[in-house]
Amino acid sequence: MTTKVLIFEGDKHFLSVLSQILNTDLSLEIVGKFGDTSHCVEKAMQCKADIILFDIGMKGGGINMIKLLNSELPYVQILIQTNIVEEIMIIDSIKAGAAGYLKKADLKSTLIESIRVLRSGGAPMSSEISRKVLDIIYRSPDLKSMRPKPPHAYHLTVKEKEVLKHIIDGLSHKMIAADMNIRYDTVRNHVKKIYEKLKVASLTEVVAKAIYEQII
Repeated sequence: MTTKVLIFEGDKHFLSVLSQILNTDLSLEIVGKFGDTSHCVEKAMQCKADIILFDIGMKGGGINMIKLLNSELPYVQILIQTNIVEEIMIIDSIKAGAAGYLKKADLKSTLIESIRVLRSGGAPMSSEISRKVLDIIYRSPDLKSMRPKPPHAYHLTVKEKEVLKHIIDGLSHKMIAADMNIRYDTVRNHVKKIYEKLKVASLTEVVAKAIYEQII
C-alpha cells in the first residue's frame, strides 16, 4: 500500500533533497510540497496525506502549528525534520502531537527507514534526540519513584532480547536484520512483540524502560 507524504519545508534546496530521498522508495508517494504553512490543514486534507514531514523551524511553523494539525487531522502522523535540538522544543513537539523527531543531518540515511518505523507503530527519532529524551526521563521525579520489575517479568525470548539490545544501541530495523541475518519482516515482528510485552507504545518508551529496569 502506498504511503502518501506531504512536505512542509522552508529551504528550497532541502525540499529538493527530501524529494530525491523519498522518490527512491516506490511505496512512498509525494502528494504535496510547500515552502510555507499557510492553509496547512486544508492542504493536508486536499492531498489526503498519511504522513506530514514538517520543518518546525520554518517561517510559520512551530508548536502551535503542530497542535493545529494534530487537532484537525488526528489520523495524520507528523514527522518533525529540523536542526533544532533543544530539549524544550523536542518535548513540546511530542506533547503537541508529533509522532517522530529527526535531525535534518541524519535524513539521507534514516528517512525511509524512519517512515517505515512510523507506519508500523513506532516513534522514530535521531539517536541524539533519543538520548536527550532519555536524559529528561531520567531526571523526572515520577521515574525516580518507580520500582523496577525483574528482567524476567516480561518473558522476552532470546531473539527478542537480542533485537532489544540492538534497538538500545540505536540500530535501525534494516541494520538489525543484517546484523542478525534475519528478514526485515522478522525484525518487525520481534519489535511488535517487544512493544506488547513491555506494554509500551513508542521507541523512546522501549529504550527508557529497558535501560531503567535493566531488562538487557
